[in-house]
Formats: sequence, C-alpha cells, structure tokens
Amino acid sequence: MPTRTDRGEADLASLPLREDLRGRTPYGAPQSGRAGVGAAVQLNVNENPYPPSPELVADLVAAVAVAAGTLNRYPDREALDLRADLAAYLSARTGVALDVPRLWAANGSNEVLQQVCQAFGGPGRVALGFEPSYSMHPLLAAGTNTGWVSERRAEDFTLSAADAVTAVERHRPAVTFLTTPNNPTGTVTGLDVVDAVCEATPGVVVVDEAYAEFAAAPSAVTLLERHPRLLVSRTMSKAFALAGARVGYLAASPAVVDALRLVRLPYHLSALTQAAARVALAHTEELLGTVEAVKAERDRMVREIRAGGLTVVPTEANFLLFGRFERPAEIWQALLDRGVLVRDVSAGPGLAGWLRVNAGTPAETSLFLSALREVTA
Repeated sequence: MPTRTDRGEADLASLPLREDLRGRTPYGAPQSGRAGVGAAVQLNVNENPYPPSPELVADLVAAVAVAAGTLNRYPDREALDLRADLAAYLSARTGVALDVPRLWAANGSNEVLQQVCQAFGGPGRVALGFEPSYSMHPLLAAGTNTGWVSERRAEDFTLSAADAVTAVERHRPAVTFLTTPNNPTGTVTGLDVVDAVCEATPGVVVVDEAYAEFAAAPSAVTLLERHPRLLVSRTMSKAFALAGARVGYLAASPAVVDALRLVRLPYHLSALTQAAARVALAHTEELLGTVEAVKAERDRMVREIRAGGLTVVPTEANFLLFGRFERPAEIWQALLDRGVLVRDVSAGPGLAGWLRVNAGTPAETSLFLSALREVTA
C-alpha cells in the first residue's frame, strides 16, 4: 500500500516516479523571505539590480492593458512581432542580418533549451556539457530522458578547443552545451572553441549566451552562417532586467527553428508576455544603459575582494566566483546573518570552496563588501 503523509496524501517515495528522477532535487536558490531566508541585499541569482524606470513601467502598463482586452482569444502562437523585434535587436548588436525564421522565443531561455533537448535529445541520445557550468543543463537533459555526460574544465575554469573536440569525439553527443560567459565562473569561451566543436560534432551545438551583453567578446551569432547546426540562446532576464517576465530566445537556422516548433506547446507565450517583451525591446537603449553601471560594480567587487586576500576568477559576466573557503557554507550563513544573500555553489562539480555573488547597486555592493570584510577578518 502507498505510504501516506499526515495530510492523507501519498508522499514522493510512494509515487510511480521515473526511476532516473528519484533522489533528484529541484533546481533553485534560496529566495529572500522564503523558507526562513531573510536578506536586505539579494545578490544570489544574477539579476540586474536596477528596476524599470517609471516611463518604462507606464509603457508596460499601457501595452498590457491593450493585450488584456484580447485575453478571451489565444495569443499569436508564433510570436511573429516579438521575433521580428528580437531579430532587429540581435542584428544591431552582432552585425549579423537576422530575420523572423531565424529567431525563436519562449518562456525564459530554460524553456528554449528544454525544447532543444526535446527536439534533438531523448532516449538513446546524450547531451554533453563542460563543468562546472549552468546546473540546469543536466536537469533539462534528465527531464527529456536525454543522457548526460560531462567533462571538466581546466583548473582555471577555461575550455580549450582541443579539449572540447576530444570530448565530442569521445561521446558523440546529440547536443553539446557551451556557455559564454560561463555560469557560475564568469569565464568566456572563445569562438575558436565553438567553431572547432561545430566542425567535430554530428549533433547540434548550443551556445548559451545568457550574459553576453556584459562581455566584450564577440557573439557566436557571427558563426551561424558557417554552421547550420549551431544554436545561440539568450535571455531578457539579465541585461534587460526582465527576469520577472520570463522571456528567452534563440538564433539559429530556419530548419532548427522549425524543429523547435514541432515540440513547443500550443500558444506557449502569453499575449501579456509578448507585449511586455516588445515594450522592453522598444526601450533597449535605456535598459542596456544599466549594463555599464553593473560592470563597474562587478569590477569594484573584484578589486576589493582581491585586496582582502581572497581569490576571484576572471569574469565577463554580471557576477563573480570568489573564495576559496574551507567552510563556504559558514561564510554564506555569516553573510546572510548580516543581511546579504549570495549563492553557495560549493557543492557543484569542481566548485569546492567557492561562493558566487552578482553585482548590485553601489549601495548593495558596499553592504556586501563590508559584510565580507567582517566575516573574513
């Protein structure tokens, strides 16, 4: 008989869950105000600390109000207007001419990547990643019954073309994940690595550029014409400060986009989401105007943490990896006790002793640095 909780419900262990999902934990980081976590300064999930301006909020409200009047109807299931705006934005940023058939959008880049695994992964196929990296990649593989294999990065968290190609030739993956800047390390993956992996693999190559706007390196979008199985994913959650709207997108060949359309849920992007994203793109100059401010605080953190005798991994993202600590969980708790929430990533592969923090406003940065000096004195 199934076991029961005190509320008369079956517990997780008694459910007929897929065996490969047993023992796993959901993705997530502690949220301030949830599960006993309280912090005045939240620097643990790589958000942009600058909220939308009153002018942008007013435009959002107006656009959502128009969309609200049509909520009895399904939204444009192809999100054509949004994809056109995304194509124009990415073309302007990268110098590569893109159009609607080469752009795809979904509820955050995680849904985009899930659709990639659904379309190109699955039973009997494997996805390859280079760890430490974004911890959702193996979870997305697991959720789509795609095998997961990984190789370690170098000690400095970089990845060479030779090592990447060797891994591809060893595993013959259906999907290869490359990240630049890499989360949680902040390190950049060179276009030479992307190019070499695309040449070596029989599968698709996903370059996750969630933090690209913070980096000086050129985008992998510049390689799309040469590699028809290359996919470049991005998000509006970071530089665009639109994390609450959940909008991600991908640039690829029209054939790849058509493949994703085979697995996407009907009407997967709501009319409200599409309206909000289009308003944000219309305010690109304003929203990306915060990028330099974020980078300035990131660089300030790097300087002052190093001046305090700790190590910081070179970063081109809006966050940094710092340590190394013998007991990182204690440092994390001590910072939280002082009202600052950072991310303890030390349980991840190759990350023992490290913590991650994202750049905040100048005031938030000052509070973090002051707290860090206290707990490491």
